[in-house]
Amino acid sequence: MLLTRIAPHITWGLRPGLLPSKKVCQVVALLLALALAPVGQSRAQETSGDEATLPLNGQADRFAFHGQATYVWQRKPAFSAAYSGDNSLRAEREKSYSFTATLDLGARLWKGAEFHFNPEVTQGVPLSGLHGLGGLTNGELAKVSSTNPTAYRARAFLRQTIGLGGDTETVDADFNQFADVVDKRRIVVTAGNFPVLDVFDAVEYAHDPRTQFMNWSFMTHGSFDYPADARGYNWGLAIEYIGEGWAVRAGRFLQPIESNGLPLDTRMFEHYGDMVELEKSYTVYGQEGKVRLLGWRNKARMGRFSDAIALTQASGGDTPDVGQVRQEHAKVGLGLSFEQKAGRDLGLFARLNWSDDKTETYAFTEIGRSVSAGGLLTGTAWGRPNDMLGIAMALNMLGPNHRAYLAAGGSGAFLGDGALNYGHERVFEVFYSFQPFKGVMLSPDFQLIQNPGYNRDRGPAKFIGMRFHGEF
Repeated sequence: MLLTRIAPHITWGLRPGLLPSKKVCQVVALLLALALAPVGQSRAQETSGDEATLPLNGQADRFAFHGQATYVWQRKPAFSAAYSGDNSLRAEREKSYSFTATLDLGARLWKGAEFHFNPEVTQGVPLSGLHGLGGLTNGELAKVSSTNPTAYRARAFLRQTIGLGGDTETVDADFNQFADVVDKRRIVVTAGNFPVLDVFDAVEYAHDPRTQFMNWSFMTHGSFDYPADARGYNWGLAIEYIGEGWAVRAGRFLQPIESNGLPLDTRMFEHYGDMVELEKSYTVYGQEGKVRLLGWRNKARMGRFSDAIALTQASGGDTPDVGQVRQEHAKVGLGLSFEQKAGRDLGLFARLNWSDDKTETYAFTEIGRSVSAGGLLTGTAWGRPNDMLGIAMALNMLGPNHRAYLAAGGSGAFLGDGALNYGHERVFEVFYSFQPFKGVMLSPDFQLIQNPGYNRDRGPAKFIGMRFHGEF
């Protein structure tokens, strides 16, 4: 099997506890076999051209079947630290891995309507129990990762597209998306079980940790505490109006019952996450670009940092705890993002975002404000058009109340060194993806994080990784 031949190269140096189980390896092998099978190539040829973009006429694409498998291995050398707390990034050397396998089972229901169901399996061991960083290093690691493979429903949603006439454009087939010819002016309604980031802040060059940058700082706006369960999925409703050159979208989603927990609070009119996004396309010197402005508001039972500090001072306690002061609060934020083509092979992105950062992180990560930028370059210039080089940097920050809470010894969902000599957390990531086979990518990855956990008394920390990704 292909997996058997390449596994020694991508898992070199791992101890047995960091290897995926036999069942997981069998899933990877099956997905790769499907991805590389000649029948898949024949089917692609049979449905190429106009036939692939004519829904419900030839019935060629009434159903969709896609799959992916991603394995990430990371190693962190030891680094210097003046002190450590319960939620610190460990100073000693560590290894980590994650594995996910996902299927997309899609069906066209009626004109403009499609349904997608995604079963998923995950397994993994995070670095330091997924603690000690604002910009965590592997977007594939869920907050409930386990050494045992866990199967669950990732998505089960309905998408309805309503054409409004005028010119048309082609939508290519992809994971959770049918090939189609749609009106440039249209309304799209998505409802059911799906993640917020499927619809909002979909920056083309920094969005998917399975094929692009892996650090959480580049998946979306770092301070965008987008509502989700501990695996990153959710139930909700999103409505988009897409015009010629611009779009507007809005959505409401459930919140977890507890901060970064797995069960979701179904009281959608009491605890919820709302977001509105405006998008404008433009052209600069013949090169296409997009700018997006995102505003969001979360309402949930959250602990406020200043309340936790005040309670500790009044009671004479040692360390503040947001878990003791949870009340009904709203958290708000804004994000501005850019994506810009620069020639045929280079795509650039930038994000600037801010949240009030007065309350505990509820569903994403502990970043209060962030600035990030980077780009992806395909390898056409050196004769490798399917290869990709990615370089990005992020500057993560905390609000004053959040800083004071950590400095007083408080702990959040991810941070808690016991003290804090505050400094902006600086993240640098570079990766190179190459394709040894069609549908398979190998990506060496390097990350450097200065002031990990916003603490000048710790670090810098380095992370060396290898990502293996197969899809069909």
